[in-house]
Amino acid sequence: MNLVRVRNLVFWVLALAVLAGGAYYIYQHRPAGLPAGFASGNGRLEATEVDVATKIAGRLAELGPREGDWVEAGSVVGRLDADDLRAQLRAAEAQVVQAQKAVDETRAGVRKSKADATLAGKTLKRSEELVGRGFISRNKLDSDQTGMEGAMAGMAQASSRVAEAEAAVATAQARVDSLRATLNDTSLKAPISGRVLYRLAEAGEVLAAGGKALTLVDLSDMYMTVYLPTDKAGQVALGAEARIVLDALAEQAIPATVSFVAPKAQFTPREVETRSEREKLMFRIKLRADPAWLAAHRDLAKGGMPGVAYVRLDANAAWPATLPAGGK
Repeated sequence: MNLVRVRNLVFWVLALAVLAGGAYYIYQHRPAGLPAGFASGNGRLEATEVDVATKIAGRLAELGPREGDWVEAGSVVGRLDADDLRAQLRAAEAQVVQAQKAVDETRAGVRKSKADATLAGKTLKRSEELVGRGFISRNKLDSDQTGMEGAMAGMAQASSRVAEAEAAVATAQARVDSLRATLNDTSLKAPISGRVLYRLAEAGEVLAAGGKALTLVDLSDMYMTVYLPTDKAGQVALGAEARIVLDALAEQAIPATVSFVAPKAQFTPREVETRSEREKLMFRIKLRADPAWLAAHRDLAKGGMPGVAYVRLDANAAWPATLPAGGK
């Protein structure tokens, strides 16, 4: 029995020695905490999403990109059926030609009216001279005077017809411009350069005005939102330098800047992890990743990746040599 007890005692002593050694090793090799002048918070990398939607209602004739494809800003990614609009445009252009011919006709009428008024003026002048000499009666002079007034009225009327015809041309041209703009809207263009995240429609579907066809993710505009307690958030300035270390890219610290600091405190959302459980007063901080770094590593960082954001509170503080992905 004594031998068994000795063996048990030796076993437990060795076990305690192993545990103590492991604890000491972990203590000696634990990640160094953040120095003074820095704060950190957990979050997920997010990217700006932009929808490619229709401005007008119509049947989707074609939609090129698939999910995962890269599209450039301004490129045509789809088209709506525009046969009816093209027919309306041809009719409107014909109306412009017709209205322009009406303008030409009214201008010719103005020229004729001016000629009639000139002739009437000369006739009236001769009649006045002849009446003064007694060669014609006063009635003839009155008749020529009336003819002159009629010619002047006809010229004024012809001029007003020109204005009406020109207004009709402007109206018809505006209709053409409107149809051309609407026809241009049947081409769905990518508003940004990005990767297709979702394909929301297929060719042949009828979309209402504002109907979404694609969702693009802007890989040049990525950010992380973290929550810091009041004692740390009060030291954060807009434009402050920051770093983002993703769990999947622990060896790379993504340069970032503080782009937003909430103007008032709020309760920590349930889905946000913090070093202490549910700290009450927290400020939302938004960190925008450096666009140059994102452009050079376009397919490396992805939206939804968890990680830790580190914010430099003191502009004079030197960044530590390493930033742990797990945070401290």
